[in-house]
Amino acid sequence: MTEVEFHLLLQRYLNGHSSPKERAMVERWYTQLGAAKLVAQPLPDQEAVEGAIWQRLQQAGVGSGPKIRTMPPPAAFWRRPKLRWAAAALATLGLGALLPYATHRAAPPLQVGVTTEQGWTRRTNATRQVQVFQLPDSSLVTLHPGSSLRYATAFLGPKRAIYLEGEAFFKVSKNPARPFLVFTKQVVTTVLGTSFRVKAYAGSNEASVAVREGKVAVQARKDADLEATPAHPAVTGVLLLPNQQVVYSATSRHLKKELVDKPVVLVPQAFEFEERPVTEVLAALEKAYGVHMVYDKAKLAGCTVSITFYNEPLFEKLGLLCKSLGAYYQLSDAEIIIHSTGCQSKTAN
Repeated sequence: MTEVEFHLLLQRYLNGHSSPKERAMVERWYTQLGAAKLVAQPLPDQEAVEGAIWQRLQQAGVGSGPKIRTMPPPAAFWRRPKLRWAAAALATLGLGALLPYATHRAAPPLQVGVTTEQGWTRRTNATRQVQVFQLPDSSLVTLHPGSSLRYATAFLGPKRAIYLEGEAFFKVSKNPARPFLVFTKQVVTTVLGTSFRVKAYAGSNEASVAVREGKVAVQARKDADLEATPAHPAVTGVLLLPNQQVVYSATSRHLKKELVDKPVVLVPQAFEFEERPVTEVLAALEKAYGVHMVYDKAKLAGCTVSITFYNEPLFEKLGLLCKSLGAYYQLSDAEIIIHSTGCQSKTAN
């Protein structure tokens, strides 16, 4: 079973369209995963998957059951196959006891709008849950409620072009010879093969693009250079890396680059420090989250700290560190600036 086939199988299961054999397979994956040792780690596109599963259970009449217990997903999550991705999402909701009941009652069919006209295909999500489907090039799209996209049915030519209104998460099959472009009313996003989210609802003055992995080039749609790529971005565009996003305002016509609200760990690090240099702690945070930190090395030279981080979000980690130093931080574009007057004798555990 390929990665794409697995995603389509999970979507059939959520929609109540899977066969008895497929239902048994999904539940067996959950059972196998439940026996593994779990530690806290953010899920890729967690909100979308959890929302879809929860909607499926509510439609099956299970929502009024006992309180759901949260279970954290596996440790090396970002390096695991996609089968683990969805199975861990099931584990996150703690659905082991609920799934057998949910599969006995069929959910009502989804309002899936797919039309083809004059060589173009349009997909519209008129439901209250996300839809996952495959494009002709094997790229995966998670289309959010109230959203629609359009693309050439044959998906041929030197570029793979998608026209989006609303919100979608893309996991694009890598093909440097055929750039993948997402057009919204406000911006154009170009990738060669990566995963990212685009949000641009009708009637909104803003559009945003957030990167999960890889590199993404974003530029205003008006006068856009359609030959630009992440390897050769447009002069007026913005190049985004993981945990970065850009927000475009139609009012100011400005692309504002910044960190995402909840950066995720890209490279796991040990976060236990006992009388270690503060610069070592900052270096570990930079590597883990792929962020750039700016600070006065001279003022922090010789400063040590004892601190242990657990599963706190990045900005909470920074708050704890700054509190131990009598310092503070601020965000500037996609950078974090640390302000400190020098060493303090305080420590934090």
